[in-house]
Amino acid sequence: MGVGGIGIWQLLIILLIVVMLFGTKKLRNLGSDLGGALKGFKTAMKDEDAEGKNDEESSDGETIDSTATKVEDK
Repeated sequence: MGVGGIGIWQLLIILLIVVMLFGTKKLRNLGSDLGGALKGFKTAMKDEDAEGKNDEESSDGETIDSTATKVEDK
């Protein structure tokens, strides 16, 4: 038995049907698009982490004064 009670033969049949429906070229394009999206996501996460570390390092215990003003509806 394989994953979730599905055997290797059932998985191969499902794979064959998917390839027949979509074709290898479309599946290859889909795979490369998905890989590019994941790579972009990882890069964005690394950039965000680096930016957060830079913000923490640059603060050096400084306090920021801020004031709130009340906005009245007309």
